Amino acid sequence: MIHTIGRRKRSLARIYLKLGNGSITINSKKLNQYFPKYIHHKILYPIDIIEKLDEFDINIKVFGGGFNGQAEAIRLAISRALCKYDIKNRKKLKAEGLLTRDSREVERKKFGQKKARKKYQFSKR
Repeated sequence: MIHTIGRRKRSLARIYLKLGNGSITINSKKLNQYFPKYIHHKILYPIDIIEKLDEFDINIKVFGGGFNGQAEAIRLAISRALCKYDIKNRKKLKAEGLLTRDSREVERKKFGQKKARKKYQFSKR
């Protein structure tokens, strides 16, 4: 069993990958129940690249953030796990940019302003 962690924005995903028949559970739910259909390709992309879609059972614990952040955190964790499983996968995944952690975070709101960068309207007179 291989354990890895992936992060994106405020999301954190823990992956437990083992050889099996291709079942994916996220927080004790099936993939179809947890995520909308349009996000599935984002999560399964690293497995599609190495062409071993039905060879692994993946158990995922994810929390924080929204659907997109969670999906990208899971994608990073799966990519890292596949590299641990076989170092030959690293070259393909690295070329697609799947092993790079996206470090962008939301900038905090400052006092005296509407948002992080937006100011209140200035009235000269």
